[in-house]
Amino acid sequence: MRCPYCGSLDTQVKDSRPTDDSSSIRRRRICPDCGGRFTTFERVQLRELTVVKRSGRRVPFDRDKLQQSVDVALRKRSVDPDRVERMINGIVRQLESMGEGDVPSETVGELVMEGLKGLDDVAYVRFASVYKNFREARDFEEILGKLAEEPEEDTPPARKKKPAQSE
Repeated sequence: MRCPYCGSLDTQVKDSRPTDDSSSIRRRRICPDCGGRFTTFERVQLRELTVVKRSGRRVPFDRDKLQQSVDVALRKRSVDPDRVERMINGIVRQLESMGEGDVPSETVGELVMEGLKGLDDVAYVRFASVYKNFREARDFEEILGKLAEEPEEDTPPARKKKPAQSE
């Protein structure tokens, strides 16, 4: 692993442990040349994925870019990071299990929107506004209308009050 500080290829692993959800390995590394310390993560990759953009351009799938997009949508929202990590892992697994090496960018965008919808409505609208290239307030009204029509899954059904018993 190349040192991000001096570029040396002779780095050493000092500590290795699985992440909380055991989906990756966290490694603490040190560079003997400059003494720099840094962390790397190792994840299982089932297949190489290529994203086919709307323009037809093909780029390698980048999990970090997906993470950054989701982080921008969730900025200043109080969502548990573990839930975000599980969502991103789920999206990556869905893409890998499609059986295709080439994935349309629309598929990635739709999966992210679906995942964000389950995490946070505000992040969902933020992501949708960029992904769907909203131009007018009417575009926001339309997506908010769709959100309002759907029943909320987190809201428990109303409880019936028990009649007061006389003593």
